[in-house]
Amino acid sequence: MKKIKVLIVDDSFLFRETLAQGLSMDPMIDVVATASDPFQARDKILEFEPDVMTLDIEMPRMNGIEFLRRLMPQHPIPVVIISALTENVFDALNAGAVDFVPKPTVTKAETLQSLINELIIKIKIASTAKVAHWKKDIDLWETGSKVYRGDIHTIIGIGASTGGTDAIYQVIKSFSKDIPGIVVVQHMPAGFTNMYAQRLNSTCSVEVKEAQNGDRVTPGKVLIAPGDYHMQVKKAGSGYTVKCMTGDKVNGHCPSVDVLFNSLAENVGSKAIGVILTGMGNDGAKGLLAMRNNGARTIGQDQESCVVYGMPRVAYEIGAVEKQLPLERIPQSIGVLLKNR
Repeated sequence: MKKIKVLIVDDSFLFRETLAQGLSMDPMIDVVATASDPFQARDKILEFEPDVMTLDIEMPRMNGIEFLRRLMPQHPIPVVIISALTENVFDALNAGAVDFVPKPTVTKAETLQSLINELIIKIKIASTAKVAHWKKDIDLWETGSKVYRGDIHTIIGIGASTGGTDAIYQVIKSFSKDIPGIVVVQHMPAGFTNMYAQRLNSTCSVEVKEAQNGDRVTPGKVLIAPGDYHMQVKKAGSGYTVKCMTGDKVNGHCPSVDVLFNSLAENVGSKAIGVILTGMGNDGAKGLLAMRNNGARTIGQDQESCVVYGMPRVAYEIGAVEKQLPLERIPQSIGVLLKNR
């Protein structure tokens, strides 16, 4: 198989060399060049035509976010951010990055090896990502004055991975405060889920928060599973609460979409709506099938609008997806399902 050509961009010579040596150990990766700043990176992109670029955010002359904003409309390329735990990561994702890997705060050998192992996985996923849409603006559907039924017995479950931070935003930003309760699993490390929830909360009409054990699922509220914790929906009197718990990874992830969707299938049944969005792998497919088999309505993002058509593809192929739609039509479809209940 063709090797993945990688460009490493970081202002630290030692870190660049460490990454280059580590990534080159994988037989599927070819580190074709390194660069110390965006200006060097621009020239290396034109010269070597890499398949994937790793990018630091804090760099001299121009930071990584500004570089992405200038690069992606002209020369879209899958980018994996390597960054410390800050909100800048989400600015980079909004500017076009496909995924991110947390930069370690200590430089122990085992910590660096763990970073390289994770980065290899993210690079391979990014190499399959579609980023051409950054050359044009996406026409997003808006709900306007749409009125939903704020039913405490209805719950919307959303699962996503690579490319999901923006996809989830595009869905929930259209909703008003009378939307039924929403529970979300986005594959993301601990610490980042709370920052992501806060950013969504500041830009959406609905309330968005990182879930805590025992939180009630109520209309107008979005609960995002915390990193390193599985989340389940449980019956509590006339309504529902979430249970957040540690545990082994499921399908390679904690939190896992399957864990959430299976709890919706068991405890909410036909009152639930399941939505599976962009992401690599198969997490969520079997859970979504269980939801559909128990009477829930289910939606999958289509191939054309996915950054990575993995999770929705598997769900569609096993019969879990009732309706497959472009991302911009998913909020409207949810509204129709709620109206027709």
